[in-house]
Amino acid sequence: MDRNQATGLILFAAVLLIYSFFFSSPEPVADEPSTTSTEVQDDSASKQTAASSTPQIPDSVKNLQNQQQFGEFSSLVDGKEAFLVLENELVKITFSSKGGEIKSAELKNYKTWAKEPLILMDEQSASIDYQLQTDKGPMSLNQFYFSGEKSTVTVDETPAQQLTFKAETASGSITRTYILPDDKYVIDQKITTNGLSSLSDKNITVHWNDNLKKQEADISESRRKTYVNFYTTEGDYDYLSASSDEDAEQPSEPIKWVAFKQRFFTAGIIAPNQFTNVNLEQTVPTDTMSVKNMAATLSFPLENGQASNSYYFGPNNYKILKKVTPDFEKNVDMGYFFVSWVNKYIIVNLFHYLEKVISNYGVIIILIVFIIKLFLFPLTYKSYIGMAKMRVIKPEIDELKEKYPDDPTKQQQEQMKLFSQLGVSPISGCLPMILQMPFLFAMFFFFPNSIELRQESFLWAHDLSTYDSILTLPFTIPFYGNHVSLFTLLMTVSQIVYTRFNNQLTAAQGPMKNLGYIMPVTFMFVLNSYPAALSFYYFVSNMVTFGQQALIKRFVDDNKIRAKIEQNKKKNVNKKKSKFQQRLEDAMKAAEANKKKK
Repeated sequence: MDRNQATGLILFAAVLLIYSFFFSSPEPVADEPSTTSTEVQDDSASKQTAASSTPQIPDSVKNLQNQQQFGEFSSLVDGKEAFLVLENELVKITFSSKGGEIKSAELKNYKTWAKEPLILMDEQSASIDYQLQTDKGPMSLNQFYFSGEKSTVTVDETPAQQLTFKAETASGSITRTYILPDDKYVIDQKITTNGLSSLSDKNITVHWNDNLKKQEADISESRRKTYVNFYTTEGDYDYLSASSDEDAEQPSEPIKWVAFKQRFFTAGIIAPNQFTNVNLEQTVPTDTMSVKNMAATLSFPLENGQASNSYYFGPNNYKILKKVTPDFEKNVDMGYFFVSWVNKYIIVNLFHYLEKVISNYGVIIILIVFIIKLFLFPLTYKSYIGMAKMRVIKPEIDELKEKYPDDPTKQQQEQMKLFSQLGVSPISGCLPMILQMPFLFAMFFFFPNSIELRQESFLWAHDLSTYDSILTLPFTIPFYGNHVSLFTLLMTVSQIVYTRFNNQLTAAQGPMKNLGYIMPVTFMFVLNSYPAALSFYYFVSNMVTFGQQALIKRFVDDNKIRAKIEQNKKKNVNKKKSKFQQRLEDAMKAAEANKKKK
């Protein structure tokens, strides 16, 4: 029970106590005149008489009022609402004959965190309103009653269900046709008007409001990953601020699609050409009944009495979204440009391939680690050799530090000269590690946004897409939270062990030696509330890296490395400075001269 619930119960109990104390005490019968059944009957009869005396509007007057308000559409405002359904194995879309409009969308292969049917939107949480511009002003199609008819059609050789809504007036008609293919999350819509003389503007305006329903247990993480995305006809992708409690935008360029993107699911509207006059809004509610409240207003042309668009109601699966419309897959955050290519072209394909042959996602993560580590092994080996060389020549470096203790510039110049003579590069151990960084950071985006891991268990983690809490704390630690994630602890311990091994390997000293211990602790705080899959990946990666370096150490002889360095020293004894080395020394001298002047 949270604080708001407890407060509500206390207030509710207080109201009941006050009510019972002041109003529930019996009054003395002698002091109060009795009420006879006759009086009660008379009172009831008077109410019925009053109700029956209320003047009823004649049908002729009502029809005249409708005619004045709705013009040629007046015959469409009376009717009886009925609900019709289009569904395939993936989605179930419910429509209302009042407006011929979508009322709810259910994803049939997914459940909420509470194991209930996953309703992406419904009549209580969302509304979609199409408006026609007429000589009587804007007319909402939701005010009109349509007749509906279902049929089966074929679209691009794929069986599909078709639902046709038609509203006929004395002068013309409005038809809304929806088509849902058997194997897609996309539903196409076509609007046709025929013979309507009162249309004053050849545009249709759509108002879509959606209080996004809570689908995941962690409301904070859900809100952090939920925002309005949009894509312009010029090929620019953008979104409303994910961190702001309230945001709005009116894009100056026409829009190709707008998406109400949640962490794992998206509801979007797509234009065949473009939407104009777009206005987008989002707010974060103060309660936890919805994740975010979103609204989109947009227009699209009604040309020759016809207009069309599409909807997407489905999961944030990268491969599925990629087939919907250009750049719709951007609703899955693959990271910044320098790491996104790893996810798009390597990790996604590797993950889906393993998914076809292995059902356990924890095992899939382990295999991904081994495959990536095997692929990057040449870099790991080169990095180890580079660090081993630096370890071997450490006595020479220490001599230079003792020789020039008060002259850092001279010390660095002599070190550069020493490196050149020995054929050793000080960055040879770091560069291979830097080249591996895109893979390390790519996982930081892949696992938190991978719907495939949603509600998948492994070992003690009941859901790899959220944190694996083994202990709930009675208090909240700043930047850490009120729970303990075991995979995060294992990752931290493994990183500390690896850092200790690496420091012995490289003979690290000074601040760099301690920095290796600070980083794991920092990440323990950062990743405690991140998905268990991410911490588990880093833990396995640390263990494999530790094993690789221990294995390499068994086959790499420091004496042979020393002998190779001595050969380089003899060969490079008269070696001239390279242009890069000369420029670097000149720059160091200039910096030292400026320092002395100051």
